[in-house]
Parts: sequence; C-alpha cells; structure tokens
Amino acid sequence: MNNKAIITIRAEIYVDIETVWKNWTDPRAIVKWNHASDDWHTTRAKNDLRPGGRFESRMEAKDGSFGFDFGGVYNTVRLNEFIEYTLDDDRKVTVTFARSAAGTQVTEAFEAENTNTIERQEFGWQCILNNFKKYTESLQ
Repeated sequence: MNNKAIITIRAEIYVDIETVWKNWTDPRAIVKWNHASDDWHTTRAKNDLRPGGRFESRMEAKDGSFGFDFGGVYNTVRLNEFIEYTLDDDRKVTVTFARSAAGTQVTEAFEAENTNTIERQEFGWQCILNNFKKYTESLQ
C-alpha cells in the first residue's frame, strides 16, 4: 500500500471459515449484505475471483436518489485465507480470513480516499462488514 492512510476494520463472525468465504465471494450473497444502511442496497454484483479477475457491484439508495459502481481487479486470492485487490480508483484493499475459537475473524485494511473523512470511511466500511456478519450468522 502507498503513502495513503490505511484504515483497518474487523469483525468476529460466529460461522466456519468456508461459509464466511462463500458468502463474501458469491455474487448471490453479496447483493444481500453489501450495504452500509437499510436505505441502501446492492442491485447487482459480478465476481471473477482469481488474480487478474474483475469484480463489480452497483450500490444504490433505495429511493433512487443516488448510486455508484464499486469495482476493481484482484491481485492475490488464497482460498479461505486472503484477498488483495486494487479498486478502480487505484486504492489497495486486503481482506484476511482467520480461523478463531468462535468461528472466523475477517479483517479489512484499505487505503483511504480523499473525499470523505477517515472516520466516515471507517464507519461506512465497518457498517458493511457488520451487515455481512449479520447476514452470514442469520443463515445458521
């Protein structure tokens, strides 16, 4: 990662690592959890999970007032362990999946962008990760 500020978020998910990985990477699951608040949703997702593969999702306000595309290219993929990718705006992101006594710890580290405050970025990404946790645990 470059000279940009790095923001790190994490969540302990009380589910096995294989299920966590599947829900993190399957586009059919991504559209169910990939939003920071209940007034947003992901309307579509594509995921070519391999080094050089591309991922894309469309995030929109449910009232139709705003939306944006989120995408990038995978640099490194290690099944059930680690993902590194580069966003379309050239920021780097890593996601680490680690077995824990309670299930799986997911840790994301990402380079901050210059539009929103560090606190707002951390809050937004943590909310999405919390929705992932809630969704994945609800399937058990």
